[in-house]
Amino acid sequence: MRPLIVLHGSWHQPAHFDDVVERLRREGVEVTVPDLGARPIAETTRTVQEIVDRAAEPPVVLGHSFGGLTASGLQGAAHLIYLAAFVSGPGETAQYWIERTKEETGREPQQLPLTFDDEGWTHLDLAAVREAMYADCTDAVVDRATALLRPEPVTIFDESPEGAAWKDTPTTYITCTEDRVLIPEMVVHFAERCETKVTWRASHSPYLSRPVELATLVLERL
Repeated sequence: MRPLIVLHGSWHQPAHFDDVVERLRREGVEVTVPDLGARPIAETTRTVQEIVDRAAEPPVVLGHSFGGLTASGLQGAAHLIYLAAFVSGPGETAQYWIERTKEETGREPQQLPLTFDDEGWTHLDLAAVREAMYADCTDAVVDRATALLRPEPVTIFDESPEGAAWKDTPTTYITCTEDRVLIPEMVVHFAERCETKVTWRASHSPYLSRPVELATLVLERL
């Protein structure tokens, strides 16, 4: 089997993927989960590109949410799996997608439950994060996931990948119908850019609520 690289989303960290990663490692998969927290996209892309380049064979890359921005800037991956993730190109920041969706729909898009401090950091509102990200998870899973959250710089909304690997790399997009983070109209654009489209009735975080299904899908692409 090919190796796997997992790219977590903003405010999260590698430990959020422990369940899925452990299942895959038990199947003999070599899994790497680099920490992308509080780092510019250009820097995280360099870090992950080094992992891709060192791999014995081209790896599969799974990018969740903002992790899709890093995935899109990579070269040499065998397959990109976008899990409720941004499928962007140069100049297509999160703010770009928010404004584009506003223009296309004529309405204000839903907002993440965020607070901003005076030092340029964003914090997820822990009182509202369950409904936004973990609505289909058990209480125990939500408690652990929430405890692992951490701040991110506000600049993440103004960053984009330097490349568009999805144009010449096999891709799978997983749309989550109960997602309360990504705007549905935005997700349509992302999915259209990918070869294979999968739809799950799940929240923004199926790696927590549907780890068996996610592990199975990944194994099919390794």
